Amino acid sequence: MASKRVNRFRGSRTHGCGSHKKRRGAGSRGGRGMTGAKAHRFVKFLKEKPGHIGKYGFTSHVTQNLKTINLCEMERLADRLGIKEIKLKELGYDKLLGKGALTKPLTVHTNLISSKAREKIEAAGGKAIVPEPKPEESGTVKEEIQPDE
Repeated sequence: MASKRVNRFRGSRTHGCGSHKKRRGAGSRGGRGMTGAKAHRFVKFLKEKPGHIGKYGFTSHVTQNLKTINLCEMERLADRLGIKEIKLKELGYDKLLGKGALTKPLTVHTNLISSKAREKIEAAGGKAIVPEPKPEESGTVKEEIQPDE
């Protein structure tokens, strides 16, 4: 039994598909799948798949997401906690930045600090304590070669 669609096209040579020569294969549809995304179907792809065509930056695998704090915020934090020696790592901060002014001497322990922040802390009479970076250790043991006696 023929479907309604086929019945509708009885007597038509091409059944609504253009030239009968183009019916086979990808024919008059201009290719299959993603064919023509940058050519004859460009506007269609821009509308239906925005962001599919073009370059949109890159993902850096080296970036660090550091939680930072400025001097002015740190001073307010020290006032609120009532302390004169601050360990920023314990409070959840990675780096100290130099925005704002420091009015009283504070001792700050931090892993990373900007040069302006260090200058302002020392100008106010405080100290910035940053641990020395550890040298990179390789997995191999280096032996000293002793000369033959």
